[in-house]
Amino acid sequence: MAVNVPGLVAVVVFYIVILVIGIWASRKSKKVEKTCAGSKSEVTIVGGRNINVLVGVFTMTATWVGGGYIMGTAEAVYSPSQGLIWAMGPPAYLINFLLGGLFFAKPMRSKRYVTMLDPFQHRYGNMFTATLLLPALVSDILWVACILAALGGTMSIILGLSSALSIIISAAVSIIYTFLGGLYSVAYTDIIQLSFIFVSLWLCIPFLLLSPAVGDISLGQVQLNQTSANSWVGELELADAGKWADEMLLLALGGLAYQALYQRILSAASSAQAQVTCFAAAGTVFIMGIPSVVIGAVAASADWNQTAYGLPPPFERGEAGKILPLALQNLTPTWLSVLGIGSVAAAVMSSMDSVLLSSASMFTQNIYKTTLRKQASERELQRVIRISVLLVGLAGTGLAFGDDSVFSLWLLSGDLLYCVVLPQLVCVLHFSCSNSYGAICGYIIGLLLRGLSGEPVLGIPPLLLYPGWREEDGVITQYFPYRTLAMVSSVICIVSVSWLMGLAFCHQLIPRSWDILGVFDEKKEAEGNEVPVPLEEKNIILNTKL
Repeated sequence: MAVNVPGLVAVVVFYIVILVIGIWASRKSKKVEKTCAGSKSEVTIVGGRNINVLVGVFTMTATWVGGGYIMGTAEAVYSPSQGLIWAMGPPAYLINFLLGGLFFAKPMRSKRYVTMLDPFQHRYGNMFTATLLLPALVSDILWVACILAALGGTMSIILGLSSALSIIISAAVSIIYTFLGGLYSVAYTDIIQLSFIFVSLWLCIPFLLLSPAVGDISLGQVQLNQTSANSWVGELELADAGKWADEMLLLALGGLAYQALYQRILSAASSAQAQVTCFAAAGTVFIMGIPSVVIGAVAASADWNQTAYGLPPPFERGEAGKILPLALQNLTPTWLSVLGIGSVAAAVMSSMDSVLLSSASMFTQNIYKTTLRKQASERELQRVIRISVLLVGLAGTGLAFGDDSVFSLWLLSGDLLYCVVLPQLVCVLHFSCSNSYGAICGYIIGLLLRGLSGEPVLGIPPLLLYPGWREEDGVITQYFPYRTLAMVSSVICIVSVSWLMGLAFCHQLIPRSWDILGVFDEKKEAEGNEVPVPLEEKNIILNTKL
């Protein structure tokens, strides 16, 4: 396939604009460092807690509206085996932000934490915090790999450009401006990227609906020349309800365990502003998913025999995952398909830069600064952040050249955050009785139950068979909400073990000398180490204008 030169030029210009804005924002962050009362590393990680509501909403929305979100939603609606009812991204993320604003924004921001792992470090210590960093770090690296791979496939279809070259260029641009400016570069480039995604995707909708190859999508029926003539609305049978609920809760609640969410919450000027940012982002994320739903419905209702693509349709060729770029290429004018690839590139970069910074922030703040180099200077910490951004970016870029198993590993890492990290976060923020003994037991229970349930995509057979399981072609699939069971079991274990151990030690049922983790000896000391909110911070909270 020949290279689409005008499209390539347009994408290059877009990348240059993003890079220039990122560099400008990095200079702005240096000016803020001179006037901010906080440390330089805090300016890099949370923007000196000076990100206003509008910028916060843009950057939070752009982080969640990634390549996987817009392409995955279109794929689910288009696929005959799924349909609209299985496109869980928009409603799940709406729930995610509403819950984040109601139950997590205020306790995190009011304590002036810098990363998601800070509350664990204050209560449980450095060793246990390091074990929580592992699933979060692996998840971020595989998230980068997955969205870069999606971008590479899209550019190869529309621009005729090498997938590997597309991945390398996109990764380089994101790494450079995140490397230079930290959260300021990420936030201000997100404004441009999200605006571009919104305009380009919504602009495609009229052209798609008016294409001569597209039938009436309101009927919810696919073209008869396709083998799988199912409604794009989809259907949910009672036997599949457990699996549907499990995946919906995984997306809706699992996102509460991502550092990228708390980076935006903690960068707000006050707790109230952080909550408003979450509530506003809930609506914008849902709106950004609507074009993908329409594109999936249009692709399902299109007569592909009237296009240059021909028959068999994409689903039968195994290309349902690329339905968004295929629909733009075959059902819209060329110039509009170029805008479409720009929107996918913007979505990928807006998510990638956030992931790079979140991983670097957790490692620098919770591992390097508190465990490896307690006397590290601010200049040294900034170097560590930049090196971490580079390493995470290179790791994710390297994995992006793999096959579909990368996406499977990303799903598994999301499972681990949902089953292991989320229960820990809920308990450390909302259950004062939780301690290291309960946390360790809950970690093991969540990990054990998730591992024993198997993972068919990775070829791991289940050792625990729940009601409703099915075997197809020798592969066992669980239709019971086993992920949610593991998550709930972990929460119950943390709370119950913590309460029992506290009762036993406080009433001398177990000698204090057996407190090998030093939980109850250090409890008062830990409570005394909580940093009070200074007067300047209170003034900022009172004077915050929405």
